[in-house]
Amino acid sequence: MLYNAAIVLACVSALVLGGCAGADQDPGAVSAVRRAVLADAPVAEEVRREKQVLFGDLHVHTTYSLDAFFTAMPLVGGEGAHPPADACDFARHCAALDFFSITDHALELTPEHWAAEKDAIRQCNAVAGDEGDPDLIAFHGFEWTQMSKVPEEHFGHKNVIFRDLEEGRAPPRPISAYDPDGVNPWRDLAPIMKKAGLVDPLNWRQYADFGWMYEQLAAVPMCDDDVHTRDLPTDCMESALTPAVLFRKLRELDVPSLVIPHGNAWGSYTPPTVSWDKQLEGDMHDPVRQRLVEVMSGHGSSEKYEPWREFVPGEDGDPVCPEPTEDYLPCCWRAGEIMRERCGDLAPGECEARVEKAKTYAMKAGTAPDKVFPGTGYEDWLDCGQARGQFKPAYGLRPQGTTQYALSLSRPGEDGEPRRFRFGFIGSSDNHSGRAATGYKQTGAKRGRTDMVGPRNSIYGRLLNLRGDAEDPQMPQEVSGKVASAIGVERLSSFLYPGGLVAVHATDRSRGAVWDALESREVYGTSGPRILLWFDLLNGPAGVKPMGSEAVLDEAPRFRVRAVGAFEQMSGCPESVVYALTAPRVHTLCMDECYHPSDTRRSIAAIEVVRIRPQLRSDEDVTPLIEDPWRRFACEPDADGCVVEFSDPDWVAGGRDAVYYVRALEEAAPAINGDPLRTRFDAQGQVASLDPCIVGAGERFGDGCLADVQERAWSSPIFVDQPRPES
Repeated sequence: MLYNAAIVLACVSALVLGGCAGADQDPGAVSAVRRAVLADAPVAEEVRREKQVLFGDLHVHTTYSLDAFFTAMPLVGGEGAHPPADACDFARHCAALDFFSITDHALELTPEHWAAEKDAIRQCNAVAGDEGDPDLIAFHGFEWTQMSKVPEEHFGHKNVIFRDLEEGRAPPRPISAYDPDGVNPWRDLAPIMKKAGLVDPLNWRQYADFGWMYEQLAAVPMCDDDVHTRDLPTDCMESALTPAVLFRKLRELDVPSLVIPHGNAWGSYTPPTVSWDKQLEGDMHDPVRQRLVEVMSGHGSSEKYEPWREFVPGEDGDPVCPEPTEDYLPCCWRAGEIMRERCGDLAPGECEARVEKAKTYAMKAGTAPDKVFPGTGYEDWLDCGQARGQFKPAYGLRPQGTTQYALSLSRPGEDGEPRRFRFGFIGSSDNHSGRAATGYKQTGAKRGRTDMVGPRNSIYGRLLNLRGDAEDPQMPQEVSGKVASAIGVERLSSFLYPGGLVAVHATDRSRGAVWDALESREVYGTSGPRILLWFDLLNGPAGVKPMGSEAVLDEAPRFRVRAVGAFEQMSGCPESVVYALTAPRVHTLCMDECYHPSDTRRSIAAIEVVRIRPQLRSDEDVTPLIEDPWRRFACEPDADGCVVEFSDPDWVAGGRDAVYYVRALEEAAPAINGDPLRTRFDAQGQVASLDPCIVGAGERFGDGCLADVQERAWSSPIFVDQPRPES
């Protein structure tokens, strides 16, 4: 004890002087035990198909990502490092997945960590057994993490997945979106980590390791932009500032890859007016590689379009703050109301002038409107900026970044064919503790199963001091520079969920079969449960065509949907998992809860059909073109599932192309953050109170943040076009 105390005392002194350097994380060792793959319990004969449904997660972060490393810190009650080996073991044994991928941020991967990850993925696959019948397929990739405070320069995040792992078939380095003059939150976090080591000296090593990792990244030289990607050295940081450059570099690599956008509707870092439109221009879209979109993750659903806006252009082109509606409270409007509540003895004219100033400043503040009034928090801003009534919505939903909005767009193509996004739908987790697809259970520990974090105690909360201090509470402040949103942090935990899943219809369990299903868009996403779903066009030109297909028809399209609910879960973990990992590791990694299906399936409550008719002109209003739901079919409770057929009798007369996809909704069950913010309204429909889900300091004992929801699966769309006139 005295020896340890002396080390701590010496390191506290050294930290003040900048000493006690950190070190690298060990990538860990993959468990050498293969999982026994058991066939799912049988379902009714009418839903059997020649292809099998396999489940995976293509969006998992280890603590080689700096944001994952930060959330593992004791400062926010983190568990410590979760390296690549943890991700493999969790996917194989805790979650019992068929396939998964690590996608750490390219911006935050040193050449050494990129090599270590590829090695860990190879180890993971080496345990899998027969290549034609592996227990787990591990893919590798990276996240291209691009963002800007300027809406016209913000393109969002994309995961890039590679089919192969052999050198020469896998990229020698990840491709980041690093801009030395752009947004870099870790530049601001590095000094906080140094302070944290002083406040929490017993854990100085973890903070020092974070600083060491940041310094290693800062020391990596930038690659030459003018050199072909295959001619670059392996030890530089390659960057692509736009999707067009990313796609060009992937073409230069010339290896099988898929680019999967995600988070385009997340308001935590996305400017309010960002839209998909500019990504249909020029080379900003690659329909060969960018064939899938992540519609659901642990950061919520980005599916549903909404007609409201945070602000709208006025007659003179300047932004105007719209009035609240039953569905939406703009944060700029709330800023005006906060000012009005603070007017006190101000003259009425001066009060109204400051109200308008507060609205204007809030519109200019982007993702941090609360900084207009330093010292304010979630209780002041109510549920402003949030989508009311949606299923597990993304925080601060950006309507023009949603998947439905993307599918409604159309631009003239060079060959006469319209240029559109034709995405297949997947779900994944975006988990930051190396835990893939935690949504198999919705109860138990919120941390780990979701990405929720919070200051471990009030001292650490004061160290972060996100709310700031107001010099004059009656005077709104113009926001400038790089600022963190207090309400963005305080409310975000209410919009973090156990992760989604991607399912594929594959001819067999091999890597090639899974990849072929992904490329052909014969995939669907779920909000976490392993729902079985089929969606077919019955009268395709060459017969039945599955989800993800394209067809040209001169008659009304006819469809069939089949859905079977997920298995009810038993508590704990199978004995085989304890054997593979040991009881202590099951406790720390699996959190004592694994995918552990019973032989009872949940019922499907309803099938909903969405129809989207893409624009005929680029200036056409998309609101009436997105019909959600276009059809709804109630299902009788039946463990064997639900089967419905429908057609579109207006197809021929309508004369427009259309996109159709379906949602299968399970019966209601409790889910973590099923009711984000737990907002309560008064008799006049005004927000009366919020009860956000809190972890760490201020957390209520036993609060699981549960509310009933209908978990769901989203099919990939079927794209049906009208016959084109012969030229």
